[in-house]
Amino acid sequence: MSKQIKALLALHDGTVFEGLNFGAEGETIGEVVFNTSMTGYQEILTDPSYKGQIVAMTYSQIGNYGINEEDIESCMPNVEGFIAKEFFDFPSNWRSQKNLDQYLKENNKTGIQGLDTRALTKHIRDNGVQMGIISTTDLNPQSLLEKVRQHPGISALDLVKEVSTKQAYKWTTGLWKLQKSEDKNNSSPSVVVYDFGIKMNILRHLVNAGFDVTVVPAQTPAEEALNMDPDGIVLSNGPGDPQVVTYAIDAAKKLICKKPILGICLGHQILGLAFGGTTYKLKFGHHGGNHPVMDLSTRKVEITSQNHNYCVDINTMKGQTVLTHKNLYDGTEEGMRHVELPIFSVQHHPEAGPGPNDSGYIFKRFRDLIGK
Repeated sequence: MSKQIKALLALHDGTVFEGLNFGAEGETIGEVVFNTSMTGYQEILTDPSYKGQIVAMTYSQIGNYGINEEDIESCMPNVEGFIAKEFFDFPSNWRSQKNLDQYLKENNKTGIQGLDTRALTKHIRDNGVQMGIISTTDLNPQSLLEKVRQHPGISALDLVKEVSTKQAYKWTTGLWKLQKSEDKNNSSPSVVVYDFGIKMNILRHLVNAGFDVTVVPAQTPAEEALNMDPDGIVLSNGPGDPQVVTYAIDAAKKLICKKPILGICLGHQILGLAFGGTTYKLKFGHHGGNHPVMDLSTRKVEITSQNHNYCVDINTMKGQTVLTHKNLYDGTEEGMRHVELPIFSVQHHPEAGPGPNDSGYIFKRFRDLIGK
C-alpha cells in the first residue's frame, strides 16, 4: 500500500480496535461476524448473504493470492466492510489479475487490518455478534459509538430486496474446469430458482446435476413461478433475518403442495417458517469452511461450508418434518425433509464456494427426488 491511514473499529458494546486502512477510505456500519475459512476471501466478499455485515477473517494472511474474474459468487462485493490481521498487497498467483486493495477501492468497500483478529473473534464468541463501525474519517471512539448505536440492526432490514435479481433470466454455465466453464443446455428437468441472494456456484451445481435453470426475483408470486411449469423449485441462500422476508414465506406456502422443493440456507429457514415453525438467532453464527455435519440417513460426517446467523427450530413444526442433518459442533439443525411431500432443505452450503465438496451430493439427491 502506498500510504498508511489509521482506522478504527468500534463495536456496539464500546469495545474499540485500532488498525490501518486498506481498500476504500471512509466509514461503514454492519453486523460484525468472523469467518474461519483459510482461503476463499474473494468468494466470501462477493457472497450476497453477507449483505449488511462486516466480515473478520480469522486466518492471519489475507490477499496473498490476489483477485480474478472467475472466483466470484456475484458481480460485486456485498460485505459492508472487511477485517484482516495482515493484508498482502503483493499477491503471488498465476491467476491473479489485481490485488485485494485495488478491488475493494474499485467497489468502495472499506477494510481495516493490523488489529488483533484473535482477540476480536474471542470477543464475538463470548459476547455475541453485534453492530460495528469501521472509519478512517472519524477517529473519535465516542462519536463512532453513538453512530453505531443509532443503527436499527440488520434484523430490522429487508436485505433480500437489495441483492436479488430485478428480472428473470436463464442460467446455463456449469462448474469450472481450471479456467474454463462448460455451458449446458438441458431439456429436463427444469427448476425455477428463487434468488434471495443466490451464489453463482449453486447455479453451476444445478446445471451440472442436469437441470434447466431459470432464476426469478425474490418477490416473484408463486402463481407466476407455477405458470412456468417447472419440475421443481429451489429457494436460495440470502442475507438477514428470514422473518422479515414475508413475501418469500407467503410464496413458499403456496408452492409447498405443488412442486418438489429444495431449500438452501435462507431458503431452508423460509421453508421452516412456511411450515408454521419458528427460527432463532445463534449467538455468533456459523461462518466458515470447516463445520462437521452428520447426514443422519447415512451417518456420514461431512465437512461443510456455512454462512448463517439463524436456525430453524424443527420441533416447532409439529411433526411435519424430520431432522436430516445435524451440526456436530453445537448440535444445531442443519437439514430437514417433509414426512410426506417431496421437499427437503439444508442449512449449510452444498455448493461450497469457498469450502469442501463433501455435500455436493445434495443436488443429485434433488434430481433423483424429482425423477421419482
